[in-house]
Amino acid sequence: MSPAPAPRRAVRAAAAVLAAAALLTGCAQSVDPIERLGKKAAQSVRSHTPAARQPYRRWGLPAPLAPAPRPASRPAPPRTAGPALAPVVDHVPTRDRVVFLTYDDGAEKDPRFVDMVRELRLPVSLFLTDTVVGPGYAHFARLRSVGAGVQNHTLDHPALPGLPYAGQRAEICGQQDKLTSRFGIRPRFFRPPYDRYDTTTLRAAADCGVAAVVLWRATVTSGGLSYTHGDHRLRPGDIVQIGPDDIRERTTRVLRRLQKEGLTVARIEDYL
Repeated sequence: MSPAPAPRRAVRAAAAVLAAAALLTGCAQSVDPIERLGKKAAQSVRSHTPAARQPYRRWGLPAPLAPAPRPASRPAPPRTAGPALAPVVDHVPTRDRVVFLTYDDGAEKDPRFVDMVRELRLPVSLFLTDTVVGPGYAHFARLRSVGAGVQNHTLDHPALPGLPYAGQRAEICGQQDKLTSRFGIRPRFFRPPYDRYDTTTLRAAADCGVAAVVLWRATVTSGGLSYTHGDHRLRPGDIVQIGPDDIRERTTRVLRRLQKEGLTVARIEDYL
């Protein structure tokens, strides 16, 4: 049989090309190109998309945490309780819609909390007790390297009221010296164990170079937020204490609460 004329061969070739294109178009419309890679490969590709890399989603937040405003100037120092006594604060007078997150003791050394502070850029403050931290100072050095502040919570965590001046001064100044040696910066703030203090505590704190005795107005527990006094809601300038257990989960809960109420987290060192 003689070969088909050239025009006929060209028509057949064009028809074949059109049929192949139609087949490919139909597949593209019915099958996700990523899914054609296979289920595991598709999951891997999607896990590396920009949306999946958003830190706020990884830490359970519905939206990015609003950055704290920069105070125009440092507020006036808190009023002291008397001559040569350190002032006591649990709330900072400010119109900025910020609160301050604080953590005590140093018992929990969750390495993922370091990631959380770094990725969310949380300006938290850590009040450390030497005997509780024990050999774990390297963990808090990592937290400090990603922006956390380190403050004083005594050497041994005793109940201070009723102790003589020399004993209270040894607890406070001793931890001031220890933290200065560890981190190269002398703490400005002190938190008494159990939130308890007396006039001797305030005098010893002032003599140790403490700028303020920092308590809290709200605390985050397994049952939610509780308040030491005033309205049972977070207000701008509140100091919040977060308990040591489930530290990441409790931090996420309070951050969600802040976002609902139009608040964010600021560095207490910028306001006191």
